[in-house]
Amino acid sequence: MKILVTGGRGFIGKRLVEKLIQKKIRVDVLSRSEPKDVTQKNGLVNIIRCDLLNPRFDFDDLVGKYDVIFNCAGELHNESLMYPLHVEATKRLIDACKKVAQKQNRSIHWIQLSSVGAYGSNQLKANAERVVTEEITPVPIGEYEVTKTLADKLIIDAADKFFSYSILRPSNVYGTEMPNNSIRQLAAMIKKGLFFYIGKPGAISNYVHVDDVVDALVLCGFDPHAKNEVFNISNDCGQDVVINALARSLGVAEPCRHVNELLARLVSFLFSWLKGFPLTKSRIDALVSRTKYSNEKLTCLLDFTPSRDVAKTIGEVVSVEKGIKRGK
Repeated sequence: MKILVTGGRGFIGKRLVEKLIQKKIRVDVLSRSEPKDVTQKNGLVNIIRCDLLNPRFDFDDLVGKYDVIFNCAGELHNESLMYPLHVEATKRLIDACKKVAQKQNRSIHWIQLSSVGAYGSNQLKANAERVVTEEITPVPIGEYEVTKTLADKLIIDAADKFFSYSILRPSNVYGTEMPNNSIRQLAAMIKKGLFFYIGKPGAISNYVHVDDVVDALVLCGFDPHAKNEVFNISNDCGQDVVINALARSLGVAEPCRHVNELLARLVSFLFSWLKGFPLTKSRIDALVSRTKYSNEKLTCLLDFTPSRDVAKTIGEVVSVEKGIKRGK
Protein backbone atom coordinates (compact mmCIF):
# COMPACT_ATOMS: atom_id res chain seq x y z
CA MET A 1 0.00 0.00 0.00
CA LYS A 2 1.40 3.38 -1.03
CA ILE A 3 0.67 6.45 1.10
CA LEU A 4 0.84 10.18 0.31
CA VAL A 5 0.60 12.94 2.91
CA THR A 6 0.06 16.52 1.80
CA GLY A 7 0.88 19.14 4.41
CA GLY A 8 3.18 16.57 5.94
CA ARG A 9 5.53 19.18 7.39
CA GLY A 10 2.79 21.03 9.28
CA PHE A 11 1.78 20.71 12.92
CA ILE A 12 -0.63 17.80 12.49
CA GLY A 13 0.80 16.39 9.26
CA LYS A 14 4.26 16.01 10.75
CA ARG A 15 2.92 14.02 13.71
CA LEU A 16 0.88 11.89 11.31
CA VAL A 17 4.00 11.04 9.31
CA GLU A 18 5.83 10.12 12.52
CA LYS A 19 2.95 7.85 13.53
CA LEU A 20 2.91 6.07 10.17
CA ILE A 21 6.68 5.58 10.38
CA GLN A 22 6.26 4.00 13.81
CA LYS A 23 3.97 1.49 12.14
CA LYS A 24 6.72 0.77 9.56
CA ILE A 25 4.62 2.29 6.77
CA ARG A 26 6.50 3.97 3.95
CA VAL A 27 5.26 7.52 3.37
CA ASP A 28 5.68 10.07 0.60
CA VAL A 29 5.43 13.62 1.90
CA LEU A 30 4.47 16.53 -0.33
CA SER A 31 6.48 19.70 0.33
CA ARG A 32 7.03 22.98 -1.50
CA SER A 33 10.69 22.89 -0.50
CA GLU A 34 13.21 20.35 0.74
CA PRO A 35 12.96 20.49 4.55
CA LYS A 36 16.30 20.73 6.32
CA ASP A 37 15.14 18.70 9.31
CA VAL A 38 13.94 15.63 7.42
CA THR A 39 15.23 12.31 8.66
CA GLN A 40 14.71 9.54 6.15
CA LYS A 41 13.91 7.03 8.91
CA ASN A 42 15.49 3.98 7.29
CA GLY A 43 14.08 4.88 3.91
CA LEU A 44 10.48 5.11 5.14
CA VAL A 45 10.07 8.80 4.21
CA ASN A 46 10.35 10.25 0.73
CA ILE A 47 9.97 14.00 0.07
CA ILE A 48 8.24 15.07 -3.14
CA ARG A 49 8.78 18.65 -4.18
CA CYS A 50 5.44 20.10 -5.27
CA ASP A 51 3.53 23.36 -4.90
CA LEU A 52 -0.19 22.53 -4.86
CA LEU A 53 -0.90 26.08 -6.02
CA ASN A 54 0.99 25.50 -9.29
CA PRO A 55 -1.74 24.73 -11.88
CA ARG A 56 0.88 23.47 -14.35
CA PHE A 57 1.97 20.63 -12.09
CA ASP A 58 1.04 17.17 -13.40
CA PHE A 59 -1.44 16.05 -10.72
CA ASP A 60 -2.34 12.90 -12.67
CA ASP A 61 1.25 11.73 -12.45
CA LEU A 62 1.43 12.67 -8.77
CA VAL A 63 -1.56 10.65 -7.55
CA GLY A 64 -1.20 7.74 -9.97
CA LYS A 65 0.74 5.47 -7.63
CA TYR A 66 -1.08 5.99 -4.30
CA ASP A 67 -3.77 3.95 -2.58
CA VAL A 68 -4.35 6.32 0.34
CA ILE A 69 -3.97 10.11 0.38
CA PHE A 70 -4.01 12.09 3.64
CA ASN A 71 -4.73 15.73 2.86
CA CYS A 72 -3.43 17.79 5.79
CA ALA A 73 -2.51 20.83 3.70
CA GLY A 74 -3.98 24.06 5.01
CA GLU A 75 -3.39 27.82 5.09
CA LEU A 76 -4.00 29.35 8.51
CA HIS A 77 -2.95 32.98 8.07
CA ASN A 78 -3.06 34.32 4.50
CA GLU A 79 -6.74 34.53 3.55
CA SER A 80 -5.94 35.22 -0.10
CA LEU A 81 -4.39 31.73 -0.36
CA MET A 82 -7.17 29.83 1.40
CA TYR A 83 -9.55 29.40 -1.55
CA PRO A 84 -6.78 28.50 -4.04
CA LEU A 85 -5.29 25.91 -1.66
CA HIS A 86 -8.33 24.51 0.14
CA VAL A 87 -10.76 24.49 -2.80
CA GLU A 88 -9.04 24.82 -6.18
CA ALA A 89 -6.04 22.62 -5.42
CA THR A 90 -8.26 20.04 -3.72
CA LYS A 91 -10.51 19.91 -6.79
CA ARG A 92 -7.53 19.38 -9.11
CA LEU A 93 -6.24 16.57 -6.90
CA ILE A 94 -9.66 14.91 -6.65
CA ASP A 95 -10.18 15.12 -10.42
CA ALA A 96 -6.76 13.54 -10.93
CA CYS A 97 -7.54 10.77 -8.42
CA LYS A 98 -10.81 9.88 -10.11
CA LYS A 99 -9.30 9.92 -13.60
CA VAL A 100 -6.31 7.77 -12.64
CA ALA A 101 -8.34 5.34 -10.50
CA GLN A 102 -10.87 4.78 -13.26
CA LYS A 103 -8.15 4.31 -15.85
CA GLN A 104 -6.31 1.80 -13.63
CA ASN A 105 -9.58 0.19 -12.46
CA ARG A 106 -8.79 0.54 -8.77
CA SER A 107 -9.87 2.69 -5.83
CA ILE A 108 -8.19 5.57 -4.03
CA HIS A 109 -9.10 6.49 -0.46
CA TRP A 110 -8.88 10.16 0.54
CA ILE A 111 -8.64 11.34 4.17
CA GLN A 112 -9.45 15.00 4.64
CA LEU A 113 -8.36 17.00 7.69
CA SER A 114 -11.13 19.54 8.15
CA SER A 115 -12.53 21.50 11.12
CA VAL A 116 -15.59 21.69 13.38
CA GLY A 117 -15.63 25.32 12.26
CA ALA A 118 -17.76 23.96 9.42
CA TYR A 119 -20.76 24.02 11.79
CA GLY A 120 -20.35 27.69 12.65
CA SER A 121 -21.31 29.34 15.91
CA ASN A 122 -24.45 28.84 17.96
CA GLN A 123 -27.25 30.34 15.87
CA LEU A 124 -29.57 30.80 18.85
CA LYS A 125 -27.46 32.36 21.58
CA ALA A 126 -23.75 32.20 22.34
CA ASN A 127 -24.26 30.79 25.84
CA ALA A 128 -27.06 28.35 24.92
CA GLU A 129 -26.35 24.65 25.35
CA ARG A 130 -25.73 22.91 22.02
CA VAL A 131 -24.57 19.44 21.02
CA VAL A 132 -23.10 19.30 17.50
CA THR A 133 -23.25 16.06 15.54
CA GLU A 134 -22.18 15.28 12.01
CA GLU A 135 -25.80 15.50 10.84
CA ILE A 136 -26.00 19.25 11.50
CA THR A 137 -25.98 21.35 8.32
CA PRO A 138 -22.72 23.31 7.97
CA VAL A 139 -22.96 27.10 8.37
CA PRO A 140 -19.29 28.15 8.46
CA ILE A 141 -18.18 31.69 9.29
CA GLY A 142 -14.77 33.00 8.24
CA GLU A 143 -12.64 32.37 5.17
CA TYR A 144 -10.75 29.41 6.62
CA GLU A 145 -13.92 27.66 7.77
CA VAL A 146 -15.86 28.45 4.58
CA THR A 147 -13.13 27.20 2.24
CA LYS A 148 -12.51 24.05 4.28
CA THR A 149 -16.24 23.30 4.18
CA LEU A 150 -16.36 23.86 0.42
CA ALA A 151 -13.52 21.35 0.09
CA ASP A 152 -15.46 18.86 2.21
CA LYS A 153 -18.43 19.14 -0.14
CA LEU A 154 -16.24 18.61 -3.20
CA ILE A 155 -14.90 15.43 -1.62
CA ILE A 156 -18.31 14.10 -0.59
CA ASP A 157 -19.78 14.79 -4.04
CA ALA A 158 -16.86 13.01 -5.73
CA ALA A 159 -17.42 9.64 -4.01
CA ASP A 160 -17.98 6.66 -6.29
CA LYS A 161 -16.64 3.11 -6.71
CA PHE A 162 -13.21 4.50 -7.64
CA PHE A 163 -12.97 7.23 -4.98
CA SER A 164 -13.82 6.97 -1.29
CA TYR A 165 -13.24 9.42 1.52
CA SER A 166 -13.11 10.00 5.27
CA ILE A 167 -13.42 13.52 6.67
CA LEU A 168 -12.17 14.29 10.18
CA ARG A 169 -13.30 17.52 11.81
CA PRO A 170 -11.33 18.30 14.99
CA SER A 171 -12.01 21.15 17.39
CA ASN A 172 -9.08 23.26 18.66
CA VAL A 173 -6.00 21.06 18.28
CA TYR A 174 -3.23 21.62 20.80
CA GLY A 175 0.28 20.30 21.37
CA THR A 176 3.81 21.48 21.94
CA GLU A 177 4.43 22.72 18.38
CA MET A 178 1.00 24.21 17.69
CA PRO A 179 1.18 27.27 15.40
CA ASN A 180 -1.93 28.88 16.87
CA ASN A 181 -1.04 31.17 19.78
CA SER A 182 -4.50 31.22 21.40
CA ILE A 183 -3.50 29.01 24.36
CA ARG A 184 -0.25 30.92 24.89
CA GLN A 185 -2.15 34.22 24.85
CA LEU A 186 -4.66 32.82 27.33
CA ALA A 187 -1.79 31.64 29.55
CA ALA A 188 -0.21 35.09 29.41
CA MET A 189 -3.45 36.63 30.69
CA ILE A 190 -3.60 34.09 33.50
CA LYS A 191 0.03 34.68 34.44
CA LYS A 192 -0.51 38.45 34.64
CA GLY A 193 -3.63 37.97 36.75
CA LEU A 194 -5.81 39.54 34.06
CA PHE A 195 -8.04 36.59 33.25
CA PHE A 196 -11.64 36.57 34.49
CA TYR A 197 -14.61 34.32 33.79
CA ILE A 198 -17.58 35.83 32.00
CA GLY A 199 -21.16 34.95 32.83
CA LYS A 200 -22.49 31.99 34.77
CA PRO A 201 -20.30 28.94 35.53
CA GLY A 202 -20.53 26.00 33.14
CA ALA A 203 -18.84 27.28 29.97
CA ILE A 204 -17.27 24.57 27.79
CA SER A 205 -13.82 24.49 26.19
CA ASN A 206 -13.41 22.52 22.96
CA TYR A 207 -9.89 21.10 22.71
CA VAL A 208 -8.33 17.89 21.45
CA HIS A 209 -4.71 16.77 21.66
CA VAL A 210 -2.81 16.45 18.39
CA ASP A 211 -1.95 12.81 19.10
CA ASP A 212 -5.65 11.95 19.43
CA VAL A 213 -6.28 13.61 16.07
CA VAL A 214 -3.43 11.66 14.49
CA ASP A 215 -4.70 8.35 15.89
CA ALA A 216 -8.14 9.10 14.45
CA LEU A 217 -6.64 10.02 11.07
CA VAL A 218 -4.82 6.69 10.91
CA LEU A 219 -8.07 4.85 11.65
CA CYS A 220 -9.78 6.85 8.91
CA GLY A 221 -7.05 5.76 6.54
CA PHE A 222 -7.17 2.02 7.16
CA ASP A 223 -10.44 1.03 8.87
CA PRO A 224 -13.06 0.08 6.24
CA HIS A 225 -15.83 1.34 8.54
CA ALA A 226 -14.50 4.87 8.03
CA LYS A 227 -15.14 4.97 4.28
CA ASN A 228 -17.47 7.72 3.06
CA GLU A 229 -18.04 9.04 6.56
CA VAL A 230 -17.59 12.40 8.32
CA PHE A 231 -16.35 12.37 11.92
CA ASN A 232 -16.12 15.02 14.61
CA ILE A 233 -13.42 14.76 17.25
CA SER A 234 -13.18 16.87 20.40
CA ASN A 235 -12.30 16.26 24.04
CA ASP A 236 -14.67 18.81 25.56
CA CYS A 237 -14.31 19.82 29.19
CA GLY A 238 -15.29 22.62 31.54
CA GLN A 239 -13.61 25.94 30.88
CA ASP A 240 -12.42 26.03 34.47
CA VAL A 241 -10.59 22.73 33.91
CA VAL A 242 -8.47 24.33 31.17
CA ILE A 243 -7.89 27.58 33.06
CA ASN A 244 -6.87 25.86 36.29
CA ALA A 245 -4.57 23.43 34.44
CA LEU A 246 -2.78 26.33 32.76
CA ALA A 247 -2.49 28.18 36.07
CA ARG A 248 -0.89 25.14 37.69
CA SER A 249 1.56 24.79 34.83
CA LEU A 250 2.53 28.44 35.23
CA GLY A 251 2.81 28.16 39.00
CA VAL A 252 0.25 30.91 39.67
CA ALA A 253 -3.02 31.08 41.57
CA GLU A 254 -6.12 29.75 39.86
CA PRO A 255 -8.31 32.65 38.64
CA CYS A 256 -11.61 33.06 40.45
CA ARG A 257 -13.01 36.42 39.33
CA HIS A 258 -16.32 36.49 37.44
CA VAL A 259 -17.79 39.34 35.39
CA ASN A 260 -21.42 39.70 34.44
CA GLU A 261 -21.93 38.80 30.77
CA LEU A 262 -24.13 41.81 29.96
CA LEU A 263 -21.58 44.14 31.52
CA ALA A 264 -18.77 42.53 29.54
CA ARG A 265 -20.73 42.91 26.31
CA LEU A 266 -21.48 46.55 27.07
CA VAL A 267 -17.80 47.30 27.67
CA SER A 268 -16.92 45.42 24.46
CA PHE A 269 -19.43 47.52 22.49
CA LEU A 270 -18.30 50.84 23.97
CA PHE A 271 -14.63 50.18 23.21
CA SER A 272 -15.06 48.32 19.91
CA TRP A 273 -13.60 51.34 18.10
CA LEU A 274 -10.30 50.93 19.96
CA LYS A 275 -7.86 48.95 17.83
CA GLY A 276 -6.49 45.92 19.68
CA PHE A 277 -9.03 46.10 22.52
CA PRO A 278 -8.95 42.52 23.86
CA LEU A 279 -12.57 42.13 24.92
CA THR A 280 -14.16 41.54 21.52
CA LYS A 281 -17.61 40.09 20.82
CA SER A 282 -16.13 36.90 19.36
CA ARG A 283 -13.91 36.44 22.41
CA ILE A 284 -16.85 36.85 24.76
CA ASP A 285 -18.86 34.38 22.68
CA ALA A 286 -16.03 31.86 23.05
CA LEU A 287 -15.74 32.41 26.80
CA VAL A 288 -19.46 31.82 27.44
CA SER A 289 -19.96 29.00 24.93
CA ARG A 290 -21.70 25.80 26.02
CA THR A 291 -21.29 23.99 22.70
CA LYS A 292 -20.20 20.35 22.75
CA TYR A 293 -19.04 18.27 19.79
CA SER A 294 -20.20 14.68 19.89
CA ASN A 295 -17.67 11.85 19.43
CA GLU A 296 -20.45 9.27 19.36
CA LYS A 297 -20.10 8.43 15.66
CA LEU A 298 -16.33 8.05 15.98
CA THR A 299 -16.81 5.75 18.96
CA CYS A 300 -19.57 3.66 17.40
CA LEU A 301 -18.01 3.11 13.98
CA LEU A 302 -14.29 3.10 14.78
CA ASP A 303 -14.30 2.23 18.49
CA PHE A 304 -12.24 5.34 19.20
CA THR A 305 -12.53 8.05 21.85
CA PRO A 306 -9.94 10.76 22.60
CA SER A 307 -7.79 9.55 25.47
CA ARG A 308 -5.39 12.43 26.23
CA ASP A 309 -6.79 14.17 29.28
CA VAL A 310 -6.93 17.92 28.62
CA ALA A 311 -6.24 18.79 32.26
CA LYS A 312 -3.08 16.66 32.26
CA THR A 313 -1.72 17.62 28.83
CA ILE A 314 -2.67 21.18 27.91
CA GLY A 315 0.02 22.52 30.21
CA GLU A 316 2.69 21.12 27.88
CA VAL A 317 2.03 24.03 25.50
CA VAL A 318 3.19 26.62 28.04
CA SER A 319 5.70 24.32 29.79
CA VAL A 320 7.71 24.10 26.57
CA GLU A 321 7.60 27.87 26.24
CA LYS A 322 8.95 28.24 29.78
CA GLY A 323 11.72 25.77 29.04
CA ILE A 324 12.79 27.63 25.89
CA LYS A 325 12.88 30.99 27.67
CA ARG A 326 15.02 29.51 30.45
CA GLY A 327 17.41 28.01 27.94
CA LYS A 328 16.54 24.40 28.83
